[in-house]
Amino acid sequence: MIRLGWETDEVAHITLDRPRRRNALDVQACTDLRAATEEVVAAGARSVVLRGSGGHFCSGADLAAVEDPAFTPALQAALQALAQAPLLVVAALEGACMGGGVQLALAADVRVVSTDARLSVPAARLGLAVDGWTARRLAAVAGAGEAAALLLAAAEIDGARAHAIGLAQRIGTPADAVAWALEAAALAPLTVQAHKLALACPDGDPEAEAARAAAWRSADLREGRAAFAERRPPRFTGR
Repeated sequence: MIRLGWETDEVAHITLDRPRRRNALDVQACTDLRAATEEVVAAGARSVVLRGSGGHFCSGADLAAVEDPAFTPALQAALQALAQAPLLVVAALEGACMGGGVQLALAADVRVVSTDARLSVPAARLGLAVDGWTARRLAAVAGAGEAAALLLAAAEIDGARAHAIGLAQRIGTPADAVAWALEAAALAPLTVQAHKLALACPDGDPEAEAARAAAWRSADLREGRAAFAERRPPRFTGR
């Protein structure tokens, strides 16, 4: 249900591949998603595109799966694997992006949304409730008012609205998401890692400070300066 592929040696694809269910999530899908994310990190990817198959991103949790006590921990582990991966995660949103699909989108760093996308968190229509991480992340990305509309009023928005409120950073297709990931793969990996931690961690966090210090003493910093002086593209190595 999860396919892992490579655009280049540095750009990976993770695809939710359950098109008959509009890529609905169950325990196995969440477990495989976490494993795929860990695999691309271990392989040295610099960016990854997260998308769905069959014209839909993810219709949320399979309702039969949410009754399994293992589902919520498996979903949370997948979300944290994406959110904490030391690379750029680009979500390509199209078609249905509901419930758990919105959670996956929030776990990405940036989002490209198609005009046909429909986003919602229908938990209040089902008697479910999302976790605090999801609520806070949604408010941080889209604003408190928009988060309230999606969570408390179970609002549905289209791709244009998602872009307008900042939930998506670009309007485009999955191919546009791949193009963005390719662009990002040329950037300095240690800087990307340091900035991702800086966005997620409080001031003075030891891990974030260590990552920032590593970027400042890296060979990539010297390469970036040399490339600028020589008016050529830099060749970053992540060291």
